[in-house]
Parts: sequence; C-alpha cells; structure tokens
Amino acid sequence: MKYTNSKLIVAIIAIFCTLSFANAQEIIKDSVKPKPVTNPLKRQKVDGIIATVGDYTILDSDIDKSYLELSSQGNSIKDITRCQMLGKLLEDKLYAHQAVQDSIIVKDEEVKEKMNEQINYMVDQLGSMDKVVQYFKKGSEEEFRNELFDIIKMNKLGAEMQKKIIDAVEITPEETRNFFKAIPQSDLPVFGAEMEVAQIVVIPKISDEEKQRVITRLKEIKAEVLAGASFKTRAVIYTDDRASAASGGYYKINRKTQFVKEFKDVAFSLGEGEISEPFETEYGYHIIMVEKIKGQEVELRHILMMPKVSDAALKEAKEKITLIKRRIENGEISFSEAARTLSDEKETRANGGVLINPKTQDTHFELTKMDPSLYSEVSNLKDNEISQPILDDDPRSGKSYKIITVTNRINEHTADYAKDYTKIKDLALKEKQIKAIAKWTEEKIKETYIKINGEYRDCVFTNNWLKK
Repeated sequence: MKYTNSKLIVAIIAIFCTLSFANAQEIIKDSVKPKPVTNPLKRQKVDGIIATVGDYTILDSDIDKSYLELSSQGNSIKDITRCQMLGKLLEDKLYAHQAVQDSIIVKDEEVKEKMNEQINYMVDQLGSMDKVVQYFKKGSEEEFRNELFDIIKMNKLGAEMQKKIIDAVEITPEETRNFFKAIPQSDLPVFGAEMEVAQIVVIPKISDEEKQRVITRLKEIKAEVLAGASFKTRAVIYTDDRASAASGGYYKINRKTQFVKEFKDVAFSLGEGEISEPFETEYGYHIIMVEKIKGQEVELRHILMMPKVSDAALKEAKEKITLIKRRIENGEISFSEAARTLSDEKETRANGGVLINPKTQDTHFELTKMDPSLYSEVSNLKDNEISQPILDDDPRSGKSYKIITVTNRINEHTADYAKDYTKIKDLALKEKQIKAIAKWTEEKIKETYIKINGEYRDCVFTNNWLKK
C-alpha cells in the first residue's frame, strides 16, 4: 500500500529531514564538487565514521539514510550529492554540539513525550507498530525507538540553538530602508494579488441543561481519578482538545504561554497533585490536574469537554445571521458596524470583522498562500458581495455560522516601500538572520573540533568545514 497522507509526510519530514535555518538558501548551495553518483542508494562500501563534530560522529550510512528518507517522500535525489548531504549533517551536528556547550537543556521527558506523539500518529496512519518499523527499514521496534529518540533530541537541541541565534537579531527602520534601496530596480520583488477579508460570526446558544450535563460529567471524572483512576487515560478517551489527546492532555506552561487567562489562572492556583473543579473558557469546560511545578513552569494535564449544540440552536443562529446579512444588503447598517455590534467573535469585533493573517500578522492575504478553506469561501465573491451563511465546525471552538465579504483587493505589483513596508521589513530581517547564522557558523567552526575523513575531504563546501 502506498501511504500519501500529507500530515504523515509532514511528521516524517519533521523528524528526519528538518533543514536548518541557514539551509533556507537551499541545500544545493552547500557544496559543489562531488564525484558523480548514478544511484546514491545503491552505493556499496563498508560503513564507518566519515566525520566528527565535537562530540558527534557521522557515519557513511547516515548519508544513505538521508537519501532514503528524502526519496521515500517522493523528493528527487538525483541532483543532490553526497557532499551536499554531508554538509547538511555537519550543520545539524554543529548546532546540537554548540547547544550542549551553551548549556541549552532538552529534557529526556520532553523528547520521550514528543517521540510517543510521533509514534502514536504513525501507528494510527500506518496501522501497526510493525508496519512503522518496516516502513523505516529498522531491524526492531527497540532500534527504531532508540534512533528516533536520538534524532528528536538532536533536532530539538539544534532548533533551540538556532532560535537563540536569530532571536537576538533585530531590524531597524533605517536598515529596512537601506535593504530596499540596495535592491536594483530590475530585481525588486513582485508581491502577488492580495485581499482583505471581514466576517461576522454568530455562535449558537448552549442550553443551561447541556452546560450542567458537561459539568456533572467532569465532576464524575474527577471523582474517578481521586479514587485511583488514571487522569491521563481519561484525557485520551474523553477530551475534546484533539491537540493534547494523544499525550493524555499534557501541557507545560508558564505565565507567558499563549493560553487564555481563565485557564492559566486556574493552573497557577493549584498545587502538585491537585485537580480543579470544572471551569469555563471560550472553548468549553475544563478540569486541570497539576503534575509538577518547576519554578515558573507548571506541568499539567487537562480534559476539555465542549457542550453540544442542539439542532434548534443551530437553526436560530442561522436565522440570526441571515437577518444580519439582509439588513446590510438593505443599507440599514454597514458590514463593519454590524461586526462591531452583532458579531460573537471577540477577536475581530473591534476591527469591524477584518481578519488578521496569522502568518504575517497584518490584514492582507496573498491569494496563492491563502488557507484553502478561506480561499474557497471568498474566491468567487464580487466587490461588496456578502457570502451566504457558512456553517463553520471548528474542532477547538465548535459550530457557528458566519458571513464573509472582501473589503479590499490589491493587484499583483512590484514592491513599493510605503505600501509594502511590513513585507520588506520581514525580507530584510530574514536576510540579517541568515547573515547572523552564517557568521555564527563560521566562528564556531574555527573553535570546534571537526574532522572529515577519506574521500569526503575532496568535497568543496560553502562553509569552511575542512578549515583550509
């Protein structure tokens, strides 16, 4: 059977094929003088250590594994040389090694938690643990788990090291202006067609009886746990928070973690081992059990239950939003004013219903990069046209009805400093971050023990791995 599930592919790539930040400029640039390889997967030679970076070693077979993982995702490997693959592996090891030197800590419990999440997802997608082991061509489950643990830990160390580097990089308006002025007129970027979108949302009312049913069930679960049942198991079975279900409702948070205030207030009011009473947030009703308190961090498990919406409530919500649409079309009220006074969506009410692009944090959505579901809802709307009521079933917030309109259209255009400042600033920042990574890499190569063996010393790298 051929598995093409996109989420599975993303999960596998994230584990085995995560490119470093510096490689955003393409892995192809990392070396240029390979020996011709007809089929890199069939290369026959005795396995051995081909490179050492600090405390990490790279085997010849590690390159073959990299080829295998790339090709298993349908990526072409014919133009990627062994030298290029080695350059990628050297970077990964350098980040991980330096993370250890800088006392960046990745706890084994975190790695195991992530590993178990990934394995549970793979088993769910492929059917069994045996099929997962077979898919990755490992000799046993133990071998697969051990290798996966090491890979996840190294990736986490590398990611934390890269984050530490780029988080220190800031860009000023002057630097942004100089970046833009340095681009030749003929090379100015072209930004695709964009639009601004606004929506009005009506959330069906939940009956008091249904709310009480959920509260009662959460109290029953709390009593079962206090009597000796597993909170983790009950979270897996009962929680409506699909993001944490596989891990038994587990989260590690601090005061700055982006959770709603009500959730954090309850979490930080509990002692280790305590279980909260049911409490309400915009997502539904929760109970929390605190497992560990470490300084400013709390490790907890929670169960979310979302009250069910009745058919009568859904019908009432649809009638309400249909009436709002009719009033706007009849000129009784503007779309923005209706959003401010009648929409149930707190995040967009103050902006007159205008949506914020989660990727760019501004109001513009580039058509070619727009979320497919949103694109399908707005692509056929004419100027000032309002969509028919749309039933939205969000796994986090539940069912609601919404109407959407396009408030502004921006045609494809060559970058303009005044109009596209935010995008230009992002480009300037990314360039500065890449330069910071390159400078850091150059400095760390000089002070780190690095050895490359055998024929791989003939490779010509962009980075000075051979210290010539």
